Amino acid sequence: MSSDSAAERLLVIYNPIAGRRRRRFLSRVLEALERRGLSVRLEPTRRRGDAEALARGARAGGADRVVVAGGDGTINEALNGLEGPVPPLGIVPLGTANVLAHELGLGARAEAVAAAIAEGSPRAVTLGLVNGRRFSMMAGVGFDAHVVRDVSPRLKRAIGKGAYALETLRQLLVFAPRTYDLRIDGAAHRAASVIVCNGHYYGGKFVAAPAARLDAPEFQVVLFGRAGRLAILRYALALAFGRLPALADVTILPARTVEIAGPTGEPVQADGDILAHLPARFDAVPEAAKLVGPA
Repeated sequence: MSSDSAAERLLVIYNPIAGRRRRRFLSRVLEALERRGLSVRLEPTRRRGDAEALARGARAGGADRVVVAGGDGTINEALNGLEGPVPPLGIVPLGTANVLAHELGLGARAEAVAAAIAEGSPRAVTLGLVNGRRFSMMAGVGFDAHVVRDVSPRLKRAIGKGAYALETLRQLLVFAPRTYDLRIDGAAHRAASVIVCNGHYYGGKFVAAPAARLDAPEFQVVLFGRAGRLAILRYALALAFGRLPALADVTILPARTVEIAGPTGEPVQADGDILAHLPARFDAVPEAAKLVGPA
C-alpha cells in the first residue's frame, strides 16, 4: 500500500506490558504513520485473550490493516483472531525476543518500521497449527517447552531475555530426561526434544533450521537425539554458535504434518507461550495469513 492512501485505517493492538520499556519507540512509530496520512486507532490489551478478540473484530470495526505492537505472544494471539477475509498484519516489535520481526527483517529503527507498515507489500505466509491453534515461527516439545512454561513473568518483565537464561539453568537441575514418539508425514521417529520450525530464527536471531522459511509450504522439524544435562548444554552452545545442524545427533526433516506423543499433558510451547499439551498434532497451512514487511 503506498503512503499517499490517506484513507487507510490502522487498528494498532498494543500490549502495554511488553512495551513498557519501549513506549517512546512506539510513539515514534505512531507519529511516523500519522505523518504519512494514515488513521491510527490504538487499542491496549488488558488481559490474555484481548489481542485475539480485537483482531477478530478488526474488519467489523472498519480496519484496513491490523498492527500488533508487542512481542511474539501478542502477535500469536492476533493471528489466532484473524479470520474470514484476513486484513494484512503489521508489527511494531516491543517484546523480549521479537523472533517474527527478525524473520521479516524489520530492524530496530522507528522510521523503518513505520515505512514497512505503511508502504510494505502484504506477503502470504504459512502458519502452523498445533491442536487447532495457530503459530507463526516455531513450536517446541521437551526442554524448551518446560523453560517457557516455568519462566517467571515478573522476572521476564524486569530483565527480558535474562529470565529465560535463569530458567534454563534451573531446568538443567530439575528437568527429567524423557523421549517422545513422533510421526513425521507418517514416518515414525523418536527424539529427546523437538522443535517444529516455520521460520529459521529461534529465540531471537539464533538459527535452528537454516532451510525454514515463512513462505515455504512445510515445516523443518529439528530432532534432538540425546537427553540429559550435558547433551542440552552441548545443543545450546551449538545453537549459540550457529553449529546446531552440523551435530551428528541432530536431525532436521521437512514435514507438512507432525504428530507427537509422550507423557499426557506435557506442555507444547509455540511462539514463546504454552499453546497446547501432548498428544499434539502440527499442520503446516500455506498462505494462512498476510504479513507486512519492508518494501
